[in-house]
Amino acid sequence: MNTDHRWGICFRGTGSYLPERVLTNQDLERMVETSDEWITTRTGIKERRIAAPEQATSDLAIQAARTALADARMRPEALDVILVATVTPDMLFPSVACLVQQALGASQAICFDINAACSGFIYGLACAKGFLESGAYKTVLLIGAEKLSAITNWEDRSTCVLFGDGAGAVILERTDGPTHLLSTFLGSDGRRAEILKAPGGGSRLPLTPEVVQQRLHCIQMDGQEVFKLAVVKMLEAAEKRWRSREKRTRM
Repeated sequence: MNTDHRWGICFRGTGSYLPERVLTNQDLERMVETSDEWITTRTGIKERRIAAPEQATSDLAIQAARTALADARMRPEALDVILVATVTPDMLFPSVACLVQQALGASQAICFDINAACSGFIYGLACAKGFLESGAYKTVLLIGAEKLSAITNWEDRSTCVLFGDGAGAVILERTDGPTHLLSTFLGSDGRRAEILKAPGGGSRLPLTPEVVQQRLHCIQMDGQEVFKLAVVKMLEAAEKRWRSREKRTRM
């Protein structure tokens, strides 16, 4: 294999899936002390989708994947890699990606999940880019899927208005032509881990009746701090990528 070859990446197909149940701002007004005006002016959200009790994250991911495969006119056997970005897996293991592989019959694919919260799909794109540009793999199915309603505290008005359920998928393919994926940029700041978390359910605080009763398995967020950090970091990322682009242009 010629590792010096500069491969391109194309987007072969996309797909998505939303559960049937719609939860509107008016519905939330009857659940917690909030209003449509308050939610809309601060978030722009009017409604969100909520998965059925019997639906798991893998069910959402599988539906999105099937739509993406149909859009790409590709058979599951052609997939080399399946990546699923999620913080709400069906279970600790096996991965959601493995469950998707089983349902699709994509027996040739390697599979793993990515836990990077809101930025998970972006991290997945960076992983896919590395796999494809290395020449080791030709096709990647990348899925972002969440059943956040399963870890939402529906009595916490600061968080329950924000989250819903759904899945989106894209199939990326290595090509000899120009690339459609121009660049990626990643960053992390573990010093701010406390401002957005779901503390219960891991090895530090395993699930117990007490943990569930105290809703420690649910999303906890300092919304103002998350907003400020996100704005600062997105601006920094844009500026760094722009400077990098200008540097390449001058070379």
